Amino acid sequence: MNTNDVTATDIVIYHNPECGTSRNALALIRNSGLEPHVIEYLKTPPSRTMLVQLIERAGLTPRQLLREKGTPFAELGLGDESLDDEAILDAMMEHPILINRPLVVTPLGVRLCRPSEVVLDILPQSQQGAFAKEDGEQVVDAAGQRVR
Repeated sequence: MNTNDVTATDIVIYHNPECGTSRNALALIRNSGLEPHVIEYLKTPPSRTMLVQLIERAGLTPRQLLREKGTPFAELGLGDESLDDEAILDAMMEHPILINRPLVVTPLGVRLCRPSEVVLDILPQSQQGAFAKEDGEQVVDAAGQRVR
């Protein structure tokens, strides 16, 4: 792939600006010199069809994309392992906060970027310089190489 051909429409982040992990993933995308299409999914949730496609492309199950912390997970009884995928998807459509984030789509794949540096696995361009997460953890060195 010619990375010069990558445009903002080729990189999509389902983002929550209140989430540090999501902010770090967005910053890592930008640190590669790309400006993604940012979808604040709490304001503009994906359609059910799109959500199912994202889950499948990321190699996840609906339950694996389900967020517990800071959501109505417990009140809705979503910990019940007998609930099928359709019931979980129904809950996510009704309460988008239940969709874990950030989900990032690039020409190289779809990933739930938790931790945020997972995004490095699917970015079509290298990092342009050093990067540290908001908490100070160094993720990329000055040469643009991932710190393991």
